[in-house]
Amino acid sequence: MNRLIVLLLMYFFLTGQSCQKDEILEVPQPLVSSSIHFVPLYSDKDEHSIVDFNIHNSENQPIVLKEVLMNLMGTFDKKGMLSFEMIYRGHDKGVEQNTVFGKTIGIDEDNVIKGQLLLAQGVHKFALKLRTNGAIQLKSYFKIVSLQFQFENIKPVEAPQLASYTFRPCLKVRKKGQDNCDTYRIPGLITTKKGTLIAVYDNRYNNSLDLQEHVDIGMSRSTDGGESWEPMKVIMDMGEWGGKPQNLNGIGDPSILYDHNTNTIWVAALWMSGLDTNKRLWWASGPGMTPEETGQFILTKSIDDGLTWSPPINITSQIKDPNWQLLLQGPGKGITLVDGTLVFPAQFKANIGVKALDGGAYTCHSTIVYSVDKGKNWQIGTGAKSNTTEAQVVQLSDGSLMLNMRDDRNRTDKSSTNGRAISVTKDLGKTWMVHPTSNSALTEPNCMASLISADLRVNGKNQKVLFFSNPNHNSKRSDMTIKTSLDEGLSWPEKYQIKLNGETGYGYSCLTMVDEKTVGILYEGTKDLYFQKISVDELISK
Repeated sequence: MNRLIVLLLMYFFLTGQSCQKDEILEVPQPLVSSSIHFVPLYSDKDEHSIVDFNIHNSENQPIVLKEVLMNLMGTFDKKGMLSFEMIYRGHDKGVEQNTVFGKTIGIDEDNVIKGQLLLAQGVHKFALKLRTNGAIQLKSYFKIVSLQFQFENIKPVEAPQLASYTFRPCLKVRKKGQDNCDTYRIPGLITTKKGTLIAVYDNRYNNSLDLQEHVDIGMSRSTDGGESWEPMKVIMDMGEWGGKPQNLNGIGDPSILYDHNTNTIWVAALWMSGLDTNKRLWWASGPGMTPEETGQFILTKSIDDGLTWSPPINITSQIKDPNWQLLLQGPGKGITLVDGTLVFPAQFKANIGVKALDGGAYTCHSTIVYSVDKGKNWQIGTGAKSNTTEAQVVQLSDGSLMLNMRDDRNRTDKSSTNGRAISVTKDLGKTWMVHPTSNSALTEPNCMASLISADLRVNGKNQKVLFFSNPNHNSKRSDMTIKTSLDEGLSWPEKYQIKLNGETGYGYSCLTMVDEKTVGILYEGTKDLYFQKISVDELISK
């Protein structure tokens, strides 16, 4: 035994090692930079790149990376979220690599990724990936509170700025190419008394172009809060009306409305027949009242929770001025007022001698279309503001209606103070007042947006809360964001905003209250439609 102890002491003396714990060397720490992928965890993927890292070793001698410590905050779906992997992608002066440094066993608040990697002088590239089984519970989420690189004999290094984004699942309700559709666009979404989610959208069969084309209105139902969806059903298809082919009878741009008093679901859409497809309907529709002359305001309804739908109901003659070039619904959704009045947002294009921004002799006005007799007869308001389109409407606590409008002036003015136009009416659109926040509170890149209201309990009291969604950018349709107002639209504090997706897409969205504790959103990617759920507590708890 004594001889063994002597041999061990000789070994440590000759190799310069000690029986004591490794000492931390006083050498410059490597620099770590990070780049977050602001992208949801898509349901059709089982591998998600969430953060890229660069580790810069400025010393002549190599360093050894031995483990990565990661602390998370959130609600984890441990069955759907399988593991984290740290991938080594190579040296800036070497050959690109894709080797696994290490991975976790499962997902938890505190995670350790162990490995052993020699890092020479220069910049080394890494990717943090999440493995999933593709079926993650939609209300689960996580953010990276801290991530630390630990090296041999060197102080740990913290990765910067990772808690700025919350990673959450995203279900693709419709995917490009599905059911022989090239593109799905223009989402509308409501929740019925039974808790059923009803989504409507354009089925654009041939391409992504607007009308006139072969376009029908598709519908999907979910009876489990959006976790799964029934097969798509076409609910509005004008077929070969007038002996003309499908691509000359397109119907699109749906808006959906739920009457909770009669449990009737209404969908409004735009149809025109016989238009040359070389000229889009927006430009070719003219004065008149017939389908061959001008766009038609078409309704369908369901009285059985979306299972079956009525034949088309044409109300153009009730609400359109024959001198207008076009009248159509504001895509997204309508509302039912406290007194039972049904209200769709709408827009009309009229040649009234005012030059539009593109030089045309017309101007567009957002307005409302409404029924006070449960949908038997319909009326229309006056224009709220010129050069506005694609509005959404909510009722405020004083009974007035707030119209939130896409302002086409933003096509030429990209300043951050020229966002959504806001007007208010107290007499069903006969007269309008400019809201104090008009064109100043809500940034937009000239795009459709969504606005809903909900009566919720906040900080121990009941109050009306507004939720708004759009691409939160003043020039491109990226950064899909939900914003919350606790003062009925007078302010939209940044602390009550959640970014869902940093990617650029087509950008239209529609919100609904899935239940009193959950907000749901259906929005456009590029040819796909995405669905996500966010808890009310998360939106307003800050």
